[in-house]
Amino acid sequence: MIPLFKVAMTPGAADAVTEVLRSGRLEHGPVAANFETALAERIGNPRVLTLNSGTSGLHLAIDLATRPARGAGVPADDVPGEILSTPLTFEGTNWPILASGRRIRWIDVDPRTLNVDLDDLESKISPACRAIMVVHWAGYPVDLNRLRAIVDRAEVRHGIRPVVIEDCAQAWAATYDGLPLGRHGNVSVFSFGALKPLTCGSGGLIVVPDDEMYDRARLRRWFGIDRQADRTTGDYDVADWGFRFYMNDVAAAIGLANLVAADGLIERSRANAAFFDRELAGVPGLRQTERSPDREPSHWIYPVLIDDRSSFVRKLTDSAIATGIVSRRNDAHSCVASVREYLPGMDWVADRLAYLPVGWWLSEADRDHVVSTIRAGW
Repeated sequence: MIPLFKVAMTPGAADAVTEVLRSGRLEHGPVAANFETALAERIGNPRVLTLNSGTSGLHLAIDLATRPARGAGVPADDVPGEILSTPLTFEGTNWPILASGRRIRWIDVDPRTLNVDLDDLESKISPACRAIMVVHWAGYPVDLNRLRAIVDRAEVRHGIRPVVIEDCAQAWAATYDGLPLGRHGNVSVFSFGALKPLTCGSGGLIVVPDDEMYDRARLRRWFGIDRQADRTTGDYDVADWGFRFYMNDVAAAIGLANLVAADGLIERSRANAAFFDRELAGVPGLRQTERSPDREPSHWIYPVLIDDRSSFVRKLTDSAIATGIVSRRNDAHSCVASVREYLPGMDWVADRLAYLPVGWWLSEADRDHVVSTIRAGW
């Protein structure tokens, strides 16, 4: 079976972990700081903080967007608001919104990109909106310049500027307008989970746009305690409570070892995607998603929109090619039944969307097999 996902691990990762274990410093040591420095250089933004997961990063991002500085003790209900988000994502994107006590307002999906429908997003921004969650689905960047213009207009209309949170979990190394994600003035959150091209086993990263937010994020990442404070006397103060979200040095060592190879893996995924773009164009019953010259996707997976998806999935499975739907549309879950609404784009996509393997592990023979199987019909 050609797998849909595969773990990427460099040979040096085991030695790096062993070195940390022998050091006796498993947490708050130098390795996580070194990893942060390397990631900041790679993105081109010094305001980065490593975390124990991408989901923790979204929790922290929502907290930064909706809880004022030094807001300790303020109940969530005292800071009203809703967060706009997409139902086409993994549940880890949206459940932090529920955990924050905020209301989800669903934004429709653009079938051309599988990202948020920006027209629908603009129509739903209200004075109650505190943040906008966008997902670069399958590693294809959202049109961030257009999104910025929408938020500019909303600020003029409502007197409040919602914070834009980019869920970049599938989009490490993707670029928009010539710059890596994390460089466009928003809060950006990356995942270094097991199935990502840059993996720590489990880990994440938050990137913020200014020093004030960075200082708040740094404190809230670890209970609101300043790591530089003298805690030997017990005479330290927490003015802005926080969480236990930091990355340990074992995970950071794995990430540092894998960072050197991640760009090469993504380039192979891009080459495979370009092959599918060319060879699957015009196949009856199959629609491909948008390719815009102002962005370079990471191609974590390769989405296609299929007529008669059940037959398509059966055909690929019988031909030893893994496929699937990756995650259920989030608005279909019963825990969010009270906020469901009509989303025609999502409805159209939901019964047609499937994914192809596109990662670094595909050989030329694998790619040819995928293409010839699909071209033969289903």
